[in-house]
Amino acid sequence: MPFTQQAVDETAINTIRTLAADVVAGANSGHPGAPMGLAPAAHILWTRQVLSSISLSTRSAPFPVVLPLERQNGGISGPFLNANPKSSKWYNRDRFVLSNGHACALQYIMLHLLGYKLSMDDLKAFRQVDSLTPGHPEYHHTDGIEVTTGPLGQGFANAVGLAIAQAHMAAVYNKPDFPIIDNYIYMFTGDGCLMEGVASEAASLAGHLQLGNLICVYDDNHISIDGDTAVAFTENVEQRFLAYGWQVLHVDDGDTNLEAISNAIEEAKKEKNKPTIIRLRTIIGYGSKQQGTHGVHGSPLKADDIEQVKAKFGFDPKKKYFVPEEVYATYAKAAEWGAKMEAAWEEGLVEYGKKYPNEHAELCRRIKGELPEGWEQKLPVYKPTDSAVASRKLSETVLTALTPSLPELMGGSADLTGSNLTKVPKSVDFQPESTGLGTYKGIYIRYGVREHGMGAIMNGLAAYGGIIPFGGTFLNFVSYGAGAVRLSALSGHQVIWVATHDSIGLGEDGPTHQPIETAAHFRAVPNLHFWRPADGNETSAAYLVALKARTTPSIISLSRQNLPQLENSTIEHAVKGGYVVHEVEGEALTIVSTGSEVSIAVEAAGILAEGGIKTRVVSLPCWRVFDSQSEEYKLSILRSGAPILSVEAYATYGWERYSHEQFGLGGWGASGPYQKVYEKFGLTGSNIATVGKKVVDFYKKKGGEIVSPLIKAL
Repeated sequence: MPFTQQAVDETAINTIRTLAADVVAGANSGHPGAPMGLAPAAHILWTRQVLSSISLSTRSAPFPVVLPLERQNGGISGPFLNANPKSSKWYNRDRFVLSNGHACALQYIMLHLLGYKLSMDDLKAFRQVDSLTPGHPEYHHTDGIEVTTGPLGQGFANAVGLAIAQAHMAAVYNKPDFPIIDNYIYMFTGDGCLMEGVASEAASLAGHLQLGNLICVYDDNHISIDGDTAVAFTENVEQRFLAYGWQVLHVDDGDTNLEAISNAIEEAKKEKNKPTIIRLRTIIGYGSKQQGTHGVHGSPLKADDIEQVKAKFGFDPKKKYFVPEEVYATYAKAAEWGAKMEAAWEEGLVEYGKKYPNEHAELCRRIKGELPEGWEQKLPVYKPTDSAVASRKLSETVLTALTPSLPELMGGSADLTGSNLTKVPKSVDFQPESTGLGTYKGIYIRYGVREHGMGAIMNGLAAYGGIIPFGGTFLNFVSYGAGAVRLSALSGHQVIWVATHDSIGLGEDGPTHQPIETAAHFRAVPNLHFWRPADGNETSAAYLVALKARTTPSIISLSRQNLPQLENSTIEHAVKGGYVVHEVEGEALTIVSTGSEVSIAVEAAGILAEGGIKTRVVSLPCWRVFDSQSEEYKLSILRSGAPILSVEAYATYGWERYSHEQFGLGGWGASGPYQKVYEKFGLTGSNIATVGKKVVDFYKKKGGEIVSPLIKAL
């Protein structure tokens, strides 16, 4: 049926525009322009969908249950975006991502109008300390926000991750008579996002993967902070996305042509084998005296401008934060539709459970984020007499052991599968069946050489729910994805980086590939576990903690070279983040280390003991996990009474928290066989013994009480 414009449409759209002006002005900070320009698209997306011939079997409640009245007679009359504001975590809801997160006033306004847990007072508190309306959308902070956005391009890649997750979960759990998972991923994006490389990486992969469930609305307003995009961004975006394999649609008047917007979204939903980008030509700050200029991009409108905007749109110029009752009523109907959709879906889920009890039980467990009983028993355990193995190989052994019990594990690599050892034997690739390379049921993603895209896509996978993503690359190249890692930690996404070739121990590839400063960077990131296991039990412990840490991402830093199995190493010890590997009483020195240097420290302790210097050795595989232990436990490991020397093949920044003296790398690494590289930098048992003796002699000469570095005023 043809689109029919309703009388309330213009009022609702202009309400969004005037609210955006008021909200940003109230904070005297923010971005009013994009919300004002995107108001029509947002209104159509959340409130309107024309009746069509879409079959009931294509959307949310095709089950043998009573459907909402509006869904009878073979048509749909609800909004494009189906969600229930009163139950914002309903699993089969459509997901919305505001990739251009600086336009968050728009998203907050829509959430408020729809009835999410966001009041008018919350809008008035925009960008204020501890408010529910921070300067950019934050996952876990504001009801209805699916992912944290603001750093441009991240949300675009998150949306690709959400789309991969939806396609995978649908392939695994849908049945011909029960398409239990059939939601869409909608995303707004802008010029800035499309300039960012991370968006390009993700868009390229999305096209290859034929993600027909992904619909992107590109706000083509030709403005960025520096002014008209003509100064730096003149490429043909439509042609670029056609080359990626996307369907490209366009609306030339996104400010007033509601029918064209609606038709474009409906056309996008018909395409099942390609993601869609809709180029929406808008005027930034529509209605403002400064419309169409960068002056309305990142600064509040002046008071007189806001008044003339309101007058132009038929509002009282003096009224602030005003929402007509008919606008609230319109959005209430959209919310009511979402509630009915969820209720019908829940009924269908019950029926699904009766016919497919095993799939139902597993799906419900995954939706809840619970792990199956007894999975920990599958973790490999090692004895000191077991052979030396590279920790990247130990990681592969863990993944191989756990994957049959944990279907939620969905892995991949940035074109380094054979080096990262991230692909479990006999696992199927996540690929469109038409490629002949795999299926959407597959659990292994070939990310290509796209580390940043991989990280941001994994955030989307985690945000969707029911999936624990892991991705492999060299530790040095996790730095390429640092922006995504940071947002994992800020958002609390359970993402696991399998970061191999973790030090100068990778040898011949040399300084370009040898991470020196990387660990210090990631150890400084709040809510991020950086693991550097020293042997098999520590590797199993790293995965054990990572898989239980539902709101914390992890980087597991793994060696290329073989590592011996250590004395006193157990999973139970290592899960505490630090423990004593080699214990003596009345020590003159403690050496604390991580990863491949722990066995070097043990060798040094043996040499020192031969010279009468009693030496303890502590392994500290994860600082942040160790920091979370009790004070009593920590002080029993890094105790007072003797100097503590840290040894690690990285820059020494940060080690002063755990040691009195630090030995590491003061510059870049070197190219050569790893044994020779370690010798060059003094990372051998004999040299560390020499360094240790110097430390002991220094503190003896210095005299006085030696207090644990953990004992501080603050």
